[in-house]
Amino acid sequence: MANARRGEVEATLDGQNFCLCLTLGALAELESAFGASDLVSLAERFDQRRLSSRDLLRIIACGLRGGGHAASDEEVGRMKVDGGLAEYARIAAALIAATFGEGEAANP
Repeated sequence: MANARRGEVEATLDGQNFCLCLTLGALAELESAFGASDLVSLAERFDQRRLSSRDLLRIIACGLRGGGHAASDEEVGRMKVDGGLAEYARIAAALIAATFGEGEAANP
């Protein structure tokens, strides 16, 4: 079960429940992937709400790895969710909100 106080989010991918978390290591991975120089730059990028499908995939994959699940970006790209694209976006937004604060991203 996800612990919101630790920035954890629950998600069902391929019919399996997972606990996702953007740990410090996961955030460092996202900084590198998005070319962000620091956490403020990364948060500003997320605040723009202009994320590609590749961005959603990376955020979810980093959240899975941060939650202790060994899943590559390619494996996550093949996972299915009920609700399609809207659910992928909801999972990513919930991770961002749990990590950077409640803000508007908490209610995508």
